[in-house]
Amino acid sequence: MRTSIPFARPWLTDEDRAAVDRVLQGHVLTHGPECEAFEHEFAEFLGGGVHCVTVSSCMAALHLAYLDLGIGRGDEVVVAAQTHVATAHAVEWVGARPVFADCDPATGNVTPQTIADAISTRTRAIGLVHFLGVPCDMEAIRDLADAGDLAVVEDCALALGARRDGRHVGTVGDVGTFSFYPVKHLTTAEGGMFVTRHADVAARVRRLRAFGVDRGHSERSMPGVYDVPTLGLNYRMSELQAALGRTQLSRAPEILSRRRENFRRVREPLVDAGIHVLDADDAAAESSHYALSAVLPGGAGGPRERVVEALGEAGVGTSLYYPHPVPRLSYYRERYRYVDGFHPHAEEISDASITLPVGPHLTADDAERVGETVAALAEVQLGARA
Repeated sequence: MRTSIPFARPWLTDEDRAAVDRVLQGHVLTHGPECEAFEHEFAEFLGGGVHCVTVSSCMAALHLAYLDLGIGRGDEVVVAAQTHVATAHAVEWVGARPVFADCDPATGNVTPQTIADAISTRTRAIGLVHFLGVPCDMEAIRDLADAGDLAVVEDCALALGARRDGRHVGTVGDVGTFSFYPVKHLTTAEGGMFVTRHADVAARVRRLRAFGVDRGHSERSMPGVYDVPTLGLNYRMSELQAALGRTQLSRAPEILSRRRENFRRVREPLVDAGIHVLDADDAAAESSHYALSAVLPGGAGGPRERVVEALGEAGVGTSLYYPHPVPRLSYYRERYRYVDGFHPHAEEISDASITLPVGPHLTADDAERVGETVAALAEVQLGARA
């Protein structure tokens, strides 16, 4: 049997290990220069004059966003139904209600229309997701938000490198949030980034992520003396994580190039086999190609389980993005009495798709093998060839 191709694997190099070891050779493990440098370098990578704040996870960044916006009990936030549960959890944790919007079946993204359908007089913000790295129609969504005086929070957990009309995702809304989980485009082992165009917002969030303390170590006239004028949390990133993030970020162009080419190699035989692949459908949109989602015929009663099993036997790792639309998960289903069929496109993607690897750990041969294997299964088991 040929070597297995895992769905995802962090790409770590000797440079990454040396960067972490360099921090360990010193004595500053938090509140140090690595986080500050990572913030500046990440802001330069995104462009648009943004300010960045390192945090412990993407969900931490989302939570901080809604806290800073003052959203809470009695408020509603329109949230993508097709996303990771963290997108909605952050809204729940500030006491607001997530109202779920269905997605475009071609891309998996919320649209201006699905968002508009979910807006009420209680809506305070839009929490959108650039699904699997395909950028949403930010110009139209921004216009919709401005017309209703709504904040826009961009969940870019899967979208490092994605752009629309030349602008990087996370720089158009009021807040952008990024994830550095081990299998994301770049990793800090665990961590995230809060992004804003406003210096005052960044300053407030820096205090909020660190207990609400009013001054950093270098700003204290006497060591250990500070005040706490507001409630805060401990959502900091360590110096070890930031050092790893910096070396990973230096390879971002190569990481994105490998993903783009692997996506193309996997996609071609699938499209030839008549399988629907979620992808950008607009020339203005540049995907980050986090993974490839193939929607198989047959819906919830279709052959997905057999295909996944056959791929595993062939040494091809898969995943599901996501096993359920968020409102169908038990917590949300019970809390908001979800009825099946309310978000039909999100349900179809969750029930019938498989997610295939395109990360930089794949060689060109690996990517071709993944696409050809799935296409062959489609021809034999699905009868999908036109």
